[in-house]
Amino acid sequence: MKPLKELTRPNIGALKPYSSARDEYNGAAASVFLDANENPYNLPHNRYPDPMQRDLKKELAKIKKVSAEHIFLGNGSDEAIDLVYRAFCVPGSDNVVAIDPTYGMYKVCADVNDVEYRKVLLDDSYQFSADRLLAATDEHTKLIFLCSPNNPTGNDLLRGEIEKTLDRFDGLVILDEAYNDFSETPSFLAQLDKYPNLVVLQTFSKAWGCAAIRLGMAFASVEIIAILSKIKYPYNVNQLTQQQAINMLHRYYEIERWVSTLKEERTYLMKAFTKLSCVQQVFHSDANFFLTRVSDAGAIYHYLVDKGIIVRNRSSISLCGNCLRVTVGTRVENEQLLKALQVYGK
Repeated sequence: MKPLKELTRPNIGALKPYSSARDEYNGAAASVFLDANENPYNLPHNRYPDPMQRDLKKELAKIKKVSAEHIFLGNGSDEAIDLVYRAFCVPGSDNVVAIDPTYGMYKVCADVNDVEYRKVLLDDSYQFSADRLLAATDEHTKLIFLCSPNNPTGNDLLRGEIEKTLDRFDGLVILDEAYNDFSETPSFLAQLDKYPNLVVLQTFSKAWGCAAIRLGMAFASVEIIAILSKIKYPYNVNQLTQQQAINMLHRYYEIERWVSTLKEERTYLMKAFTKLSCVQQVFHSDANFFLTRVSDAGAIYHYLVDKGIIVRNRSSISLCGNCLRVTVGTRVENEQLLKALQVYGK
């Protein structure tokens, strides 16, 4: 890859970060805090949270087998996505390349940051070619976005093509692994030392069942993490979120059981979908959802809404004509969905 200094926006490289009261104090235990203009009443919620989330990162490092210095935590994965644009892409000049279809926030953040967003269409099997992806890059391409398992298609991207992209691209490759817990394919976290241009995104929203606390994770080299930490808002992860995440990390084996159950339900639900008269195709999935092509996605979507059942109509997305995206629920929820579709059109 290019030297990180060349990839970083000049103003970001020269930026002196804001230093909060809790950044400046990091010493022995104290009992009297008169440094941050806090209200002394209403403990513990009157105090600012640790801006670097040290206790949480320490616990997370044990689970992820990655040192804390390689971890960035943000307000959902969307914060990390936005920050890589702000850190590395010069507005109106640089561009990024991404597979299509994929998670829509990559393009939204590009538009917000005035960065050209170049789409490279997947093939009929929802796979990508590193050669085609790299052919869309030029000297102003700073980032490549990959999502595996991909959203909305549900499938793992070919590992060999991901590795080829990492080997041959001289910018940063952002690999979104939001759904990796549901896949049999190993995470790329173990490859951080091998690929200095790799940024892996993960989240507490899916397997950990914590979408409400809005906690996203980015894993990368110490140097990349330092840049993201320099430009984030001082207290970007609140204390309630940090504490709940620590609580969930202590329940890790329960999360593993949830994942195992959801994978079994995924198999059950997808098999049942192949027997429905309104279903034309069920696509392979490595996530906690699957994509299915139906006879009339719009009509079926509204029919299910009337039944109080909400799925996602993805018909407007590239290569997803007449497709619904179905999240795997509990057995009771899945049976309600199947019962409704079994009588659809009759």
